[in-house]
Amino acid sequence: MAELSTLARPYARAAFEYAHGKSELDSWSSALATAAAVSADNRVATMLASPSHTAEQLAVTMIELCGDVLAADHQNFIKVLAGNKRLPLLPEISELFEQLKAEQERSVDVTVLSAYELEGSTEQTLAQVLSKKLERDVKVETQVDESLLGGVVIRAGDLVIDGSVRGRLNKLSEAMNS
Repeated sequence: MAELSTLARPYARAAFEYAHGKSELDSWSSALATAAAVSADNRVATMLASPSHTAEQLAVTMIELCGDVLAADHQNFIKVLAGNKRLPLLPEISELFEQLKAEQERSVDVTVLSAYELEGSTEQTLAQVLSKKLERDVKVETQVDESLLGGVVIRAGDLVIDGSVRGRLNKLSEAMNS
């Protein structure tokens, strides 16, 4: 998996820098997400892996499958990827592009797992506190996880804050055993 990210990183960075320079981050984000979804389809992935198609055929097929979402610049990017046999990397490229975009916009998506549905005011307070702590705009998505006894588990990228009862009990158990 790390190898795919290594291969995808230069393409994601190039797309990001181009889109940022033209102030088209949102359109590139949408185009890459669509192309990534198309390339992730099992039938398309099989076609992309097949050596019987030329790079030009693959590029034309991808562009047709994506429809009107791809502008001329996006289509050129798809052609470059096809020419370098990197179309299967589109999901990774899209994900890396989104990370670069979030970093640029100083925003982060946060998932909050709780044992019960959070009230709107609690969710807003949590978003404000996390925004200050992470120094970014926070977009909170809440999910109910009935396996939690109580408390919350917060995930923001690689950061995990385990404030659940189970997490606290595990920490207490570790402290008592050491």
